[in-house]
Amino acid sequence: MMKSPLLMLNSGVIMMFVGGILVPFLMVIKVIESTYFLNFFSWGLSTIGLALGAIGFTMYSKTEKK
Repeated sequence: MMKSPLLMLNSGVIMMFVGGILVPFLMVIKVIESTYFLNFFSWGLSTIGLALGAIGFTMYSKTEKK
């Protein structure tokens, strides 16, 4: 598991951006073909990014309070 909260937070934000904004946008403008696999992959990437970001933010705020 990642030890750095900032690394976890940053990777979560990047995953949310790619899975929640970039890939769906490319599917809408028909640069890449929309498939069931790509739709679920995009959703999963966004969800995992949200969880990683929340955990990273919690760990970061916990270490900064000390």
